[in-house]
Order: sequence, then structure tokens, then C-alpha cells
Amino acid sequence: MTTLFQKQAKTLTIASWNVNSVRARLPVLESWLRLHNPDVVCLQETKCEDKNFPTEVFSDLGYNSAHFGQKTFNGVAILSKFPFDEIVRDIPNLEHDQARYIEAGISAFGQYFRVASIYVPNGQEVGSDKYDYKLKYLEALRLHMQHLLSYDEMALFCGDYNIAPTDNDVYDPASWHEKILCSTPERKAFAALTHLGYTDILGFVAPPPYTWWDYRAGSFQKNQGLRIDHILASPKASDRVLFNETKVDKDVRGLEKSSDHAPVIVALTL
Repeated sequence: MTTLFQKQAKTLTIASWNVNSVRARLPVLESWLRLHNPDVVCLQETKCEDKNFPTEVFSDLGYNSAHFGQKTFNGVAILSKFPFDEIVRDIPNLEHDQARYIEAGISAFGQYFRVASIYVPNGQEVGSDKYDYKLKYLEALRLHMQHLLSYDEMALFCGDYNIAPTDNDVYDPASWHEKILCSTPERKAFAALTHLGYTDILGFVAPPPYTWWDYRAGSFQKNQGLRIDHILASPKASDRVLFNETKVDKDVRGLEKSSDHAPVIVALTL
């Protein structure tokens, strides 16, 4: 027997991908979008100013674009098959000069949800100034995500967090022990986000899939990767996630001139 919910339910697909230069990866990205046709796409490390973002290419594919960029470094974007109701560029009350966060309110199938594209600083080396900036950024992100929980909305925070949350997310935990991406303060900062009530969706996939492989030393061919790209879902959103359809598209990482990251894809029932 078909229920009313089954008749009305729609599936929304959301992807997150650090493209490592949107213009350098445009042929691979465009082909991937045509093949998979996700409803919403969060991009990180676009490495271009807003005026150079390939908006027309994405428009021809049926996407609205919102971009927050800067020359050569960083840059985040959201592509959506649905119009944007609201766009927020940067984390409120964080004083810095780097384009690392964009957030959008979107209405789809008669329901409203919020999505963010996040590019957390790498940190370079434990104990460095850039490492301190990374921890400061993560605390500002935590405060913002805590505030947004008061809206009681479906919300997904997608991006390259530059943190492998546990040793299970690292191909060689011993060699990465207390190194950048795997240090205890970084992992505690990530855990603080999930302790707010957000669900690390990929964390429920067994074994946890890697999302990044270094270009060097044949890391991808040897599957020497880390899981550093994540989608965190608010309680209302996680209740809608189809966990059996959550995946990392590892195949695209193996393509010529592709990013060193692979896309993370989730599906929700609305």
C-alpha cells in the first residue's frame, strides 16, 4: 500500500567537493555535473575572484550560483537547481580576510533548508600561527553553528574541514599521530561541532571512506588517503538522510587533471 508520504516524498541530492581551482578543473567538473546532476553542490578552494567564477557554464547546466572568492587562494561556492532565498558570505563576527564560508537558504519542493560550503584552514604545522588561526576559525564556526540550531531548520554544513576525526579516517595513524589534520586539538574542535547535535554523515559509513589523496608518491593508487571532507547535518536534516545512498565518488579522483579530493554525495527525503 502506497502512503501519502510516499506519494509526496522527493529526494534531494547534495554534493560537496574541494575542486582545487574551479577553472583548472572545469572540464572534469562540468562532465561530472552532467553525469550525476545533483540538486545542490558545495565547492571549495575555487581559487578565483567572483568576477572570474564561471557562472554562465553552471547556468547552462541549470544551476544558480553563489560565490565568495578571492584571487589565487581559498574561495567557496554553492550551486543550486533552486533559487536562493538568502545568501550569507563569511562567518559572522569572525575578523579575517579569507573567503572560506558561504551559506544559503533554499526552498525546494515546498520546504526550506540551509546549506553551507566551508573551507577550513589547513593549519600548515601544529603550533604555527596558521594552526592557531585554524583553531580560531573552528571556534567561530562552532558558535555560528550553535546559533543556527536555534532556528530548528534542516541544515547541512558541507566542505573540506581539513581534519581527520579519528584514526579510522587515516590510512596510517602512526605516521600521522599528532600531525596537522590529525592533532588532538583539531579533533576536539571537530568533535565540538558534532557534540552540538550535528551528525557526521560519512561517519556512519563503514569503513569510513577516504576523501583526499596526496598527488605525490602514488597515494591514490595505493589508497593512502584521509577522510577530511565532511557533511554535518542538523537534527532535522539527519532525520531525512538516506544513509545507504551516502557515498564518496572515488572514481573521479582517478581522472586526469582532477582534484586531489573526491566529491561527497548525500541524499535526503523531503
